[in-house]
Amino acid sequence: MTGRYVLDLQDVDETHLAVVGGKGAHLGALARIEGVRVPGGFCVATGAFRRIMAESPSIEGLLDQLSRTDPDDREAIGTLSARIRRTIEEIAVPEDLVEAITRAVARLGERTACAVRSSATAEDLPTASFAGQQDTYLNVVGPTAVLRHVSRCWGSLFTERAVTYRQRNGIDHKTVDMAVVVQRMVFPQASGILFTADPVTGNRKVATVDAGFGLGEALVSGLVNPDVYKVRHGEVAERTIAVKQRAVHALPDGGTRQVTVDAQRQQEPTLTDAQAVRLVRLGRRIEEHFGRPQDIEWCLVDGVFHVVQSRPITTLFPIPETDDQDNHVYVSVGHQQMMTDPMKPLGLSVWKLTAMARMTDAGGRLFVDATRALSSPASRAGLLDLVGRGDPLTRDALETVLEREDFVPSLPDPGPGAATGGPRAGGGAPTPIETDPAIVTGLIERSQASIAALRRDIGTKTGPALFDFLREAFEEHKRVLADPLSVQAIMAGMEATWWLNDKLQEWLGEKNAADTLTLSAPGNITSEMGLALLDVADTIRPHGQVVEFLQHADDDGFLDELPELAGGAEARDAIEAYLDRYGMRCAGEIDVTRPRWRERPVTLVPAILDNVRNFEPGAARKRFEQGRQEAWKKEQDVLTRLRALPDGEDKAAETKRMIDRVRTFIGYREYPKYDIVSRYFVYKRALMEEADRLVQARVLADREDIFHLTFQELEDVVRSKAVDDELVRRRKEAFRTYHALTPPRVLTSEGETVNGAYRRDDAPAGALIGLPVSGGTVEGRARVILDMAHADLEAGDILVTAFTDPSWSPLFVGIAGLVTEVGGLMTHGAVIAREYGLPAVVGVDRATRLIRDGQRIRVHGSDGYVEILS
Repeated sequence: MTGRYVLDLQDVDETHLAVVGGKGAHLGALARIEGVRVPGGFCVATGAFRRIMAESPSIEGLLDQLSRTDPDDREAIGTLSARIRRTIEEIAVPEDLVEAITRAVARLGERTACAVRSSATAEDLPTASFAGQQDTYLNVVGPTAVLRHVSRCWGSLFTERAVTYRQRNGIDHKTVDMAVVVQRMVFPQASGILFTADPVTGNRKVATVDAGFGLGEALVSGLVNPDVYKVRHGEVAERTIAVKQRAVHALPDGGTRQVTVDAQRQQEPTLTDAQAVRLVRLGRRIEEHFGRPQDIEWCLVDGVFHVVQSRPITTLFPIPETDDQDNHVYVSVGHQQMMTDPMKPLGLSVWKLTAMARMTDAGGRLFVDATRALSSPASRAGLLDLVGRGDPLTRDALETVLEREDFVPSLPDPGPGAATGGPRAGGGAPTPIETDPAIVTGLIERSQASIAALRRDIGTKTGPALFDFLREAFEEHKRVLADPLSVQAIMAGMEATWWLNDKLQEWLGEKNAADTLTLSAPGNITSEMGLALLDVADTIRPHGQVVEFLQHADDDGFLDELPELAGGAEARDAIEAYLDRYGMRCAGEIDVTRPRWRERPVTLVPAILDNVRNFEPGAARKRFEQGRQEAWKKEQDVLTRLRALPDGEDKAAETKRMIDRVRTFIGYREYPKYDIVSRYFVYKRALMEEADRLVQARVLADREDIFHLTFQELEDVVRSKAVDDELVRRRKEAFRTYHALTPPRVLTSEGETVNGAYRRDDAPAGALIGLPVSGGTVEGRARVILDMAHADLEAGDILVTAFTDPSWSPLFVGIAGLVTEVGGLMTHGAVIAREYGLPAVVGVDRATRLIRDGQRIRVHGSDGYVEILS
């Protein structure tokens, strides 16, 4: 210890984060790991930074101004951040601090070359690396130069990139302090970066080494391409040797310069295989110490590796926890349920308690372990067939994993009725049922009676008795979902659709004929929901004051204000009636914690206003009748053409039976999800009332804190009247970080993320490939919308979004086509697109990033690709 503001690097570790920042804390910890060499040095503590900040009272006001600035306003952020930096760098360093730093430099040697490096308290953290956000200065010689660069490091807390990063990650500028690390420079023959997990695939068993000659600045700045070594199980499994024309070397009097590498050395490997393996072994030791994969900066000096930085790799998708060391293959539930956003712990646990398959979670997302189903030939074929019909990318991802013959164990087929542990696969088709509309009517009546009983009985339950009741309710929930007759009805509609598409393409050469034959099929609760909002618009349209008022409605109290306007009472009644039937729905509705329309009715206002503007009165009835007529005409056309074929009468009769079957059952495909979310809203209301009681008893600070507890944990809180506030805080922080992660379709126990690919060559160059789910071709303006509440659509627009669950259906009535990043042939968005006759392509990787809002695009719904026209 050399003073209040200066600490020797060997005296700090992870517990000193608030004093020496993330980089300093990690370097101090690294220096304590046996066999790890870290260049010696010292830290200028955060107390020195706070003292400097206090020297200029104007900074406080500038920080307040900065925190109010829009993260996307680059000009304003650039101006303010530059002003703050300039102010900090111009502050005279107090004499006692100058003396402390000068003494510390003298201990290293006054003419010793140093690296002066920023170390913020919100840096190199498990959830946010902040890599490259603050400044580092190399080959700084002498105490005067070190002091000057310490001031520059303080100021670099407010580089434009660092400010923007913090604002986008919700971090208050005033809560972050800056320390500075000053280390003895090493002058390496080679340097680079070691990732102890593959940063591209996520595989924890594969380490990646990037290496180049000289200082690492050449690699970091992109001056040269690195040599890349992939190391697995103690061997170099793959290497790529780059042509390294330039390097960065230190100058004798300070600073660095670029040099040209001798021509004969440019294609030499930077490291031998043995050195790469030795480096990875060192990295594994560091990874074990910190407990998670690391991004490590290293230098090679006279054959010895020195570590100059280690930070967590924050972009890796977490791996589900298991109690064994076996290989596992996990399939994403979110890609099947059209909700790839992260879920809060209560949402995850309630879904797992009510789902038919056993599930696990990681990164705020749900997965099913499909290893057992993939391990035997019969169940594997059934699973791949089922998954492939829904999402070809997931099937391709699974096949990619299966190609590695040593990863999935090969087991004999399970006996009849044996559980596979995976999604519904194999087991044969369900027993056929008659094509009888009364079956659907009866199923819906039973569902409604069950939900009515749930609402009635839950009303008297509070405290521990509520949780006992809910556990029984969850069993009833699963019983209704697993009703064999319900499953038969769903499969009857889907199988009839597949039959029509397959046979009519074979017999008539017609692709996706079922898309037209299913238009305006009766009993589809999700499409009815979209049409019903058109009726709400009809009620509102004649009342100009109401329309004007809704254009400025921005909070959920608008319904209470409506009756004060001419026609407002009628408008409110129409919206209330809609909410009574559909208010349990919302975006991401499989997560019970997400706000429902009934809780946040203002979400619907943009869609209502779009309907008022874009449609004439009576549009719902006209639209449904138009679809019904198109389906009837298509049916007559198909049957006529079939009768002209050999054995035409038999083919026509069989096709007619299938058309009747698909129109009887395909609408019911949407009803079980409506049943689920109806029950979820009942559960949620009861749990929120319990949360209110906990707030009143001062057990919880906020009612929504329960969202960050599992169902079991919440029950424990209710019984004990005590909550772990730190657990809730950690869960909130973890949930915030999960938004930055992209969930894979398939994830292995090694951490590898596999998303599959379309193996097609039948689309024009430059087209975006996807899955054709609703036929036809349409051209129009792309509207890239990630939040339904921000929709602003005109007639003829094409909706481009990440995923659509049933809550998006009200927007479908006003668009001309649909493009999504996630989806399958029988997922909700595809079903409703066909119901409304919208050309649609789903499963288009990164569609919301590759297509810009306002661009003109052409959607080929029959062939499964999208062209960007402008």
